[in-house]
Amino acid sequence: MKIRRYKKVSKFLSFYKNSFGFKTPYQVLVDGTFCYAALENHINIANDIPRYLHDEVKFLTTYCALIETEELGKQVGGAKVIQKQYALHKCGHEGKAIPGDKCFLSMVKKKNPQHYIIATQDKDLQKRLQRLPGVPVIYLNMKTPILLPPSHASEKATQKQSNAVVQAQKTNIDLMKKQKGLLVEGADKPKKRKLKGPNPLSCKKKQNPTKVDESINKVEDGKVEKRSRKKIRIPKHVKELLINNVNNQ
Repeated sequence: MKIRRYKKVSKFLSFYKNSFGFKTPYQVLVDGTFCYAALENHINIANDIPRYLHDEVKFLTTYCALIETEELGKQVGGAKVIQKQYALHKCGHEGKAIPGDKCFLSMVKKKNPQHYIIATQDKDLQKRLQRLPGVPVIYLNMKTPILLPPSHASEKATQKQSNAVVQAQKTNIDLMKKQKGLLVEGADKPKKRKLKGPNPLSCKKKQNPTKVDESINKVEDGKVEKRSRKKIRIPKHVKELLINNVNNQ
């Protein structure tokens, strides 16, 4: 088995061990579709699956799953022979069998308390199992066993459980502090921030108002006061030069 594939499987199994209490030997519930696919691809379930999971495995099936395989007829006779080799686990439907997928779903409801791993090729059943927290699903891709990654429902349940543990630890610590007289009431409450003035560095400087020219026209008693203009003084030698030019013309 490739190292990368082994690392993935180890990571997924560690998740189920730490978050949902899975232990070895792993209990694998096998249906007829998985046995049929193994027979078609020449896979020895008893040898290859424990080697893939890298640990001991206990293979199980249910009365309902076995009856469902038998009803499919001679074309799946080999799968039925393989399935009969596994321990028949009590599912509560003995004497009145229900479809195999519904039987397996009933076995893992309420967070899979018995820690089953479901081995099936039924795509619809795989999707429904992925909606439940703490249910590993394994299937065959040609000759390769594949353990599906933990579902969103499993990750969400783990996060919720972690938050509850953290909150419980915080409550216990506060209780111990209070018993020792180290906890001051109101000390953990956030202080209200006072409103502060604007940052002087971020404010624009005040601009001086533009002075209005007093020479602008004013209206007083209906009379318009004209703006006085300064007289331009022309030098004397410039005047003489201008006059000479005019006379010469």
